[in-house]
Amino acid sequence: MEVLRIEGLCYSYDDGHPALEDITFSVQQGEQIVVLGPNGAGKSTLLHLLAGLRPLVSGKVFIKGKRMTQKNADDLRRSVGILFQDPDDQIFMPTVYDDVAFGPLNLGLDEKEVRQRVTRALKALGLERHKKRVPHKLSYGEKKKVAIAGVIAMDPEILLLDEPTANLDQRTRREFIDMINSMGKTTIITTHDVDFAAEVSSRTLVINKKLVADGDMRDIFMDEGLLKDLNLDLPNVAKLFKVLKRFGYKVEKLPLSMDHAVEELTRTMDEAGGHMHLHLHHHEHADGQDHHEHDGPRAPIVDLSSAISE
Repeated sequence: MEVLRIEGLCYSYDDGHPALEDITFSVQQGEQIVVLGPNGAGKSTLLHLLAGLRPLVSGKVFIKGKRMTQKNADDLRRSVGILFQDPDDQIFMPTVYDDVAFGPLNLGLDEKEVRQRVTRALKALGLERHKKRVPHKLSYGEKKKVAIAGVIAMDPEILLLDEPTANLDQRTRREFIDMINSMGKTTIITTHDVDFAAEVSSRTLVINKKLVADGDMRDIFMDEGLLKDLNLDLPNVAKLFKVLKRFGYKVEKLPLSMDHAVEELTRTMDEAGGHMHLHLHHHEHADGQDHHEHDGPRAPIVDLSSAISE
């Protein structure tokens, strides 16, 4: 079921500089869409427009089939929850509990429902023991958890997450990945963290003011020219498989996450009877000089054979 549709969305900043040009796409219920692009591509601006935080100047936004206008933006915004990149832009109440309760209270919910929602959100983010603390005195990662708890407590149908793992330690980053993947909500995420993107994306959009690509992240990342043009890096797992490819490993789609890598290696071993062999060859040209068979720095003479058994 379609829950969000954007048609011909354009936006320019106050100085006339274009931020977005003719963006069109739709979102189905339950999709986890990652938006990638270089700095200044308009990723955060896109989320702000979808959340109704900036006025629509050109183009159309439909939320659950209803077109967003200045008159109904506040009403439709109830279906959308947004997490800002900097949690200090989002948390402002005297205690963690009050901050998480602010959104549900503004939805007009009764006290019992608000208390239940806040309790669930605090528990989901591991913040129960911090509920009486001043949020601005927490660590950066804890403040980010408070901000997302406030969004979750409102129970929106659509989540908009702007750089949710920026400046987080590895443990907190992992917690965010697991949380996003377990919620089952329609989610649109902007990020520069391609390793994180690979773990949460069911579909990837690449924008650079315009919509450059839309599809499976693994297909998009096979386009080396696109990555170079937009200054996008490969996830670490994909870099490993590019090295394996030079050693003769055949891969149609680069694995981008550990789950993808396990799937790929399992498929290979199933097809090869439980073993995988990699060979680095070396030969001598007519000029008498030794050369590696691949481009790049000369490698030592080696016959690399790795066997991975079931």
